[in-house]
Amino acid sequence: MIRRCKESEFDMILEIINDAAQAYKGIIPEDRWHDPYMSAEELAGEIEDGVVFWGLEHEGGLIGVMGIQDRGEVTLIRHSYIRPEAQKTGIGTQLLRHLQAMTEKPVLIGTWAAAHWAISFYRKNGYTLLPKEEKTRLLDKYWSIPERQVETSVVLADQKWFKT
Repeated sequence: MIRRCKESEFDMILEIINDAAQAYKGIIPEDRWHDPYMSAEELAGEIEDGVVFWGLEHEGGLIGVMGIQDRGEVTLIRHSYIRPEAQKTGIGTQLLRHLQAMTEKPVLIGTWAAAHWAISFYRKNGYTLLPKEEKTRLLDKYWSIPERQVETSVVLADQKWFKT
């Protein structure tokens, strides 16, 4: 069952993010890796900035989370993480489709350029990798991330992006 995450599940969301983000260790630039990958303060800041988390619940617990953020003329998909033991079972696709159905706006997704599995996942789900110049412009406009992260990230867009 896909549902909006509850405030009381904050620690579970953080656990899922940090467990799944272990896949980035040794892949993303060393200066971007932290342990834990996301702190409680960072997660609270993302929620305060309007990221709404949705999760897929299985047997009474969350096994995957994905955030959605309204940024005016676009919607961002943020922080998509599935528990490692549940990856490659379709949970990410289910969450992505659910969140896509929640908006009529173009959807943008940012991820690490070195996270080839994530890029492949989004491309399989109909997203297109945007050129470097456009990526930089969009990350600066819609995301609040450090310049170094902008340099080492990519942006993908759904088909609605190309119709606007």
